[in-house]
Amino acid sequence: MLSYNLGGMGCSAGVIALDLARDMLRANPSNYAVVVSTEAVSFTWSTGRNRSMLIPNCFFRMGCSAVLLSNRRRDFRRAKYRLEHIVRTHKGADGRASEEDEERTKGLCISRDLTEVGGHALKAHITTFGPRVLPFSEQLLFFATLFYRHLFPKKTADSAGTKPYIADYKLAFEHFCVHAASKAVLEAIQKNLRLEDRHMEASLATLHRFGNTSSSSIWYELAYLEAKGRVIGGDRVWQIAFGSGFKCNSAVWKATRRVRRPNRSPWLDCVDRYPEGR
Repeated sequence: MLSYNLGGMGCSAGVIALDLARDMLRANPSNYAVVVSTEAVSFTWSTGRNRSMLIPNCFFRMGCSAVLLSNRRRDFRRAKYRLEHIVRTHKGADGRASEEDEERTKGLCISRDLTEVGGHALKAHITTFGPRVLPFSEQLLFFATLFYRHLFPKKTADSAGTKPYIADYKLAFEHFCVHAASKAVLEAIQKNLRLEDRHMEASLATLHRFGNTSSSSIWYELAYLEAKGRVIGGDRVWQIAFGSGFKCNSAVWKATRRVRRPNRSPWLDCVDRYPEGR
């Protein structure tokens, strides 16, 4: 049995762990891998005086999840999902993503710059991620707009009608599990990706009920969809998480069958309360 510690990878550590587990299973046929995601504040605890680095000391809540992966053929009929894609983007080279204050005290910094850094990371991530999952028609529109902006940079700068084309990811996925960092982040993601309220329901419900549980939040969101009985065979799920560094990582799952409401779930005693204001 092999054990790997990915502490310090931030809220996107769950997807990083999935990538590692997938590589391990590829190298070891007919085997199992367990991915455990939990919040460990000790890795980012700051003892300095920078207020932006003190916020994370009280920002996160404890949460934990465990996912069993298998590459055994006989487990295919029992499996709920098939892992189709993992895409990772790391913007650590951006100086604003550094994690040391003036006194060289390490920690996680949450400031106004984080939104801008995260926006650049998301843009770079989608540029790589989109072609792998979008229908051909959406890819064609995306690259046509990108090519036009590259050929005529001055013309596009003066024209409001030639903004970067935002692909319709609703054509590629039935369900979205966006890391529940904060309401402001979720609202920004919804606006930028042009998602509907129902697509953000799992993320908002998770944030309201459990808070920001770091890397395990995307699994709480998937559990919410299952508790609602919404996942049927063939459905595609996009899990997207953001982490320190700055990192933006995605995992794509395809349901192999209808997922029945589980007998054990963190949502069983409260799932009927959501969505709020219903």
